[in-house]
Amino acid sequence: MTDMKKRPTADSKLVGHVTTMPVGHVTIADRRQFLIGAGTMGAAALALGTGLGIRKARAQSRAEISFASAAFFGKETFGDLIKAFNESQDRVLVKNIELPPPSSSTEVYQGLVQQLARRNGTPDVFSQDVIWIAGFAAAGWALPLDEYFPADKRSAYFTGTLDACTYDGKLTALPWFMDSGMFYYRKDVLEKHGGKVPEAWADMATIAAAAQKAGDIDFGYLWQGKQAEVLVCDAVEIITSNNGAILAPDGKSALINQKGAVEAIQFLYDTIAKTKISPQDVLSWDEEPSRQPFTSGKAMFMRNWSYVWPIAQDAKTSQVVDKVGVAPLPSFPGGKSSACLGGYQLGVNANSKQREAAIELLTWLSSTETQHRIALNFGLAPTRPALFEDAQIKKEQPFMASLEKVFTGATARPKTAQYAKVTLALQSGISKALVSGNVQAEMDALADQITKIVA
Repeated sequence: MTDMKKRPTADSKLVGHVTTMPVGHVTIADRRQFLIGAGTMGAAALALGTGLGIRKARAQSRAEISFASAAFFGKETFGDLIKAFNESQDRVLVKNIELPPPSSSTEVYQGLVQQLARRNGTPDVFSQDVIWIAGFAAAGWALPLDEYFPADKRSAYFTGTLDACTYDGKLTALPWFMDSGMFYYRKDVLEKHGGKVPEAWADMATIAAAAQKAGDIDFGYLWQGKQAEVLVCDAVEIITSNNGAILAPDGKSALINQKGAVEAIQFLYDTIAKTKISPQDVLSWDEEPSRQPFTSGKAMFMRNWSYVWPIAQDAKTSQVVDKVGVAPLPSFPGGKSSACLGGYQLGVNANSKQREAAIELLTWLSSTETQHRIALNFGLAPTRPALFEDAQIKKEQPFMASLEKVFTGATARPKTAQYAKVTLALQSGISKALVSGNVQAEMDALADQITKIVA
């Protein structure tokens, strides 16, 4: 999803085997020493530009690898990033494999699984939703990265993101960018109805209903109720904000039928059936269908991801330029605001035939310079704390800097190697509860199903 012109996406299958070539005349020991600074050196070469004559090497002298990622768009694409890497050095040549956008996460996941399961080394490097890290590692598809990024090299990243990149005590992914759910609101409408951003879900519902009744907006609160991964994200946030949980701390049983979780799902149902601040259509909406009425000026409050901010500020796509604010999501009494951790992290194929070249690309993609570029051009939050203090990011992406605590304190979805099965059960069970209104009964049935999966 993007505020830029949509580009056609590739078929969900990763395509073709990329021929691998010798790394060249650099020894493995030399290369290992080089890799720590590869990202910085690559970005510096790019910044200097072609005016200083970036060396061009013949293709046969470069290690050829592939990179697969969901198609994120902004002021540029990830294909542009890969082109920049290829032009920044003459050791590695990367073929970019574009998968569907993150809104089609199931197709992205299936495409990666298809290729990684073949164990032929393609793609050499890939980006992955945080929820897939444990499963890919458990399957033996992700290369452990500890020897390339020892503990003293990880301090530059947020600890929470590092934890999400760790499975069974091993670092199997490298932090890249993160996202989280956040609370968008119309500043002008809110000013008319009290002026204070609601911190409690009940207050949000009251204000939204009043604005709706007054005719100031058509919809009080928009969220994503489609039977898809985003529904799980919405559920994680609201359940956690009521001190509830989906799984027990040991990950071996379900808690989604306990009081905190049931009350939270009941609240979502009530936004449609009782307070009527959300249209029935939210049950078929994911991110974009819920975003469009908001940026068209028809809604007061909305839960969505960070990508909405630049769209809301673009006069070509938004009717609410300079009228939108962003805040942490509300909570229930005794609870605290919770935002679902999102974002994509980097992995190396355990079967890559060009590991050193793959690590070089990985290092460059996760470098300070590249994360800075991604923050500015894609609106995606960096996983390096220092970048939240960057003057340019503060100026061009003010919402990002102001919501650092939202990004860094985000709540992860259930961390389990069985996540692919757990999420399908959650999507189905929660969807049934939201359609029928039989919340406790559906959560009881869902808890039994999930416990059988993870026990």
